[in-house]
Amino acid sequence: MPEIEFRSDVTVELVRSSASDSDVLFAARVSTQGEQTLEAAQDGHDATSRDRGLINYLMRDRHGSPFEHNSMTFYVQAPIFVFREFMRHRMASYNEESGRYRELRPVFYVPSDERNLVQVGKPGAYDFLPGTPEQTALVRDETVRASTQAFEAYQRMLDAGVAREVARIVLPLNIYSSMYVTVNARSLMNFLSLRTKREGSQFPSFPQREIEMCAEKMEDVWQKLMPLTHEAFQSKGRVAP
Repeated sequence: MPEIEFRSDVTVELVRSSASDSDVLFAARVSTQGEQTLEAAQDGHDATSRDRGLINYLMRDRHGSPFEHNSMTFYVQAPIFVFREFMRHRMASYNEESGRYRELRPVFYVPSDERNLVQVGKPGAYDFLPGTPEQTALVRDETVRASTQAFEAYQRMLDAGVAREVARIVLPLNIYSSMYVTVNARSLMNFLSLRTKREGSQFPSFPQREIEMCAEKMEDVWQKLMPLTHEAFQSKGRVAP
């Protein structure tokens, strides 16, 4: 049986992109300049104060469609329970590895010692506080035990000739999967507004930490690709236009 691995992190990598602030500008200006905006986009003019003002105006008044003319594809590795939260957002394209067609690798998520464990508050406004050393040890030990037992059962069924699509039913939600996610900036802003907890958000959100870890990595990439758009998103309360 392959060696079981435990991780406390997620992987987010940019695979390809066609995304820049100029994509927003030429799309917005077509309403008044027509085909002239295509030539300006191809020239790749540096952003001006007028460009910055237009992006801020679009974000402030929630003229959202100019933020859709771009694309980013991410490769994500995370536990399956995180992917189920991702796919609640019907604003992206997803392709995930299949437990029907390949034998799943024994890689399981276990919360780090720094992960808050105690939930307080009411639905929709939870706070999470650090656990005691005893709670931290309990979570780690029980996660390792359950994951190991589940994967051993999975392996026994495979070894007996049981189909992968049947054997996988014993595996827990903390097993890692991988997928490609393709999204535009407008949809990504919607995702970030709900899956990050940040100061200055007009509508505070209370995401589960593990999907927030993915969202933070995606935001770091997007901020470098579209700095003016990201700045406007942040300054306008992190509300998707």
